[in-house]
Amino acid sequence: MSNPHVCVILSGCGYLDGAEIQEAVISLLALSRAGATVQCAAPDKNQMHVVNHLTGEPVSGENRNVLVEAARIARGAVIPLTDVNADDYDAVFLPGGFGAAKNLSNLAVAGPDGAADPELVRVLGDFQSAGKPIGAVCIAPAVTVMALGKGHVTIGSDPGTAEAIGAMGGSHTDCAVTEHHVDSDHKIATAPAYMCDASIADVAAGIEKAVASTLAMCQ
Repeated sequence: MSNPHVCVILSGCGYLDGAEIQEAVISLLALSRAGATVQCAAPDKNQMHVVNHLTGEPVSGENRNVLVEAARIARGAVIPLTDVNADDYDAVFLPGGFGAAKNLSNLAVAGPDGAADPELVRVLGDFQSAGKPIGAVCIAPAVTVMALGKGHVTIGSDPGTAEAIGAMGGSHTDCAVTEHHVDSDHKIATAPAYMCDASIADVAAGIEKAVASTLAMCQ
C-alpha cells in the first residue's frame, strides 16, 4: 500500500517511565522513509511514577502526564488515545520502554495477572477486528498480547517475559535483536529492540524490519 496512515502509540518519554526515545525515533524514521503518514497518540493520564533517568531512582511527589510527555517525542503532534479510531488508519505501531508496562498496562507491577489500559484494549482490538496490522517492539509485544489475549510475538529471549506472554494467552519465539517475528495469522510484527543488551544500530535493524513487515501487511 502506498502512503499508509499509521497510528504510533507512545507511553510517555524516557525508557524508565515512558516510551523508549531511541526506539520511538527509529520507528518514526522508518515509517517516514517508507512513505507512511503518522499520527502519534498516548493516554491522557498520569504516569505510574516519575523516574530520574540519571540515577535510575523514582522521584517522590512528582507527577507527569503521559500525553504531555509523549508530546516531547512527537514534537507536539500527539492526540489522546481516546480519539483514535481504527477506521482512520491502516496500521498501528507501538515502540517500547517501561512506559508500555507501566502506563499502557500494569504489566510491570502485576505481571501476567494484570491488565492493559482499557483504551489500548479497545484500540488494538478494533485494529485486529478490522484485519489491520499491529507492530510492536521491546516490551510492547507482551503488552499487545495482554491487551488481545493472543498473538505469537518476540521480545528477544528473556525467559520470564516469554513465560508471562504464554500465561496471557500468547506464544513466544526467541529472536536476535537484528531480526523480527511475524505472526501472519494475527497480523502482528514484533522485534526485541532494547529487551536485548545491544547497540542502537542493531536495535534499529530489528525495528526497521518490524516496520517493513507491518506495512507489508496493510491491505
